[in-house]
Amino acid sequence: MIGEFVVDVLARTLWGEARGETFDGQVAVAWTIRNRADKPGKDWWGDSIVECCLKAQQYSAWNPNDPNRAKLEAASVADPSFNRARGIAHLVLSGDLKDPTAGCTHYHTDDVRPPWAAGKPPALRIGRHLFYRGIK
Repeated sequence: MIGEFVVDVLARTLWGEARGETFDGQVAVAWTIRNRADKPGKDWWGDSIVECCLKAQQYSAWNPNDPNRAKLEAASVADPSFNRARGIAHLVLSGDLKDPTAGCTHYHTDDVRPPWAAGKPPALRIGRHLFYRGIK
């Protein structure tokens, strides 16, 4: 049984980070979060889905000054795009959807260049997101 709080936090993170992406793009972002939570030795990003999502500076939509923060906190089931994010969260957490990233733990949109990605080739691209494996 998957806890509703876990589903809610993952769905809000997914909605805040990737609501403009396709279904496949949102699934890939959700899997990067699950991959972080499942990866041993992940002290700097948390030991669970909730810890990974809420860890400071990990997902920009949760940053206090990010304009998406208020939006993701206010999202409700009345919004079809949030309902879709909740459905994806359920499917990823239950393992009913395969990981299209094959273990990626990081991503960014194609319009930013975070320092951690410098010199590292992305493993794949889905929509506007570039996905990475092996980031330390």
